[in-house]
Amino acid sequence: MITVDIKFLLQGIYFFLTVILAGCATPESLFEQEAKRLNFHRTIVPGTKFKHVVYINEIQDDSGDFHVYIDGDGSPWINNRWISENPTPRNLLVLRLMAQDNLPAVYLGRPCYHGLSEIPPCEPSLWTNKRYSMAVVTTMASALEQVTKLLHKKRVVLIGYSGGGTLAMLLAGQLKDVQGIATIAGNLDIEAWVKLHGYSPLSGSTNPAQQPPLNQKLFQLHYVGEKDENIPVRISQAAVLNQHSAHLTLMPKFDHYCCWGKVWPLILKDIQLHSINATP
Repeated sequence: MITVDIKFLLQGIYFFLTVILAGCATPESLFEQEAKRLNFHRTIVPGTKFKHVVYINEIQDDSGDFHVYIDGDGSPWINNRWISENPTPRNLLVLRLMAQDNLPAVYLGRPCYHGLSEIPPCEPSLWTNKRYSMAVVTTMASALEQVTKLLHKKRVVLIGYSGGGTLAMLLAGQLKDVQGIATIAGNLDIEAWVKLHGYSPLSGSTNPAQQPPLNQKLFQLHYVGEKDENIPVRISQAAVLNQHSAHLTLMPKFDHYCCWGKVWPLILKDIQLHSINATP
């Protein structure tokens, strides 16, 4: 006669269901689960013609400063061949970086990301070849202005990871309350990046490397990984040379993903120091 340990059986069933449900979960639901775990508040903010998912850390501070985190491109393509139906980031790095911030901070979602891809006027070009278009930049700028009013903040520091660094550079030229920019493994020259990897041209997108230098009153901190094969150091270096008040910091042994979370408190201190010095 075979005896069964009921407790062991239930644990096995629970584990099986957890795996199945995780496999069926959408990227935006997994993203939101992590945001809830980190005690972020989720809201939807209107831009121009688009809506934006925004996460807020709800830290109270009277300084008037706050940080705006802009994520990478997420998953615009599947296996670099097929257009994705859902570009929402699968990598939760930027959320976890924001969780270490001790100032008021928001995660500003892109148009059509985080479960909004099927809401008109969303269409795939907005997360593929036009992911850095002025239509995207303008609606993100409009949404950020709404958030700024909501939080009663005045001085903004834009923090962009990967393709979010591209958007941070473009947004800085559109917004009046930006104090500075910090990019992490930022794609600062999209044309050079496309040529390097042999990708199709990002027609309809704006290349920050081909725009006039940003206002020299804005501080710029650009952090690049020594071993980053996605966006190599040479691409960032060439773009930074054309900017005013821009500093590039090379992170030894870092690549595109590793190991930004470990040093994030130190980078935040660097950002805050520059913010203090930039405050009139």
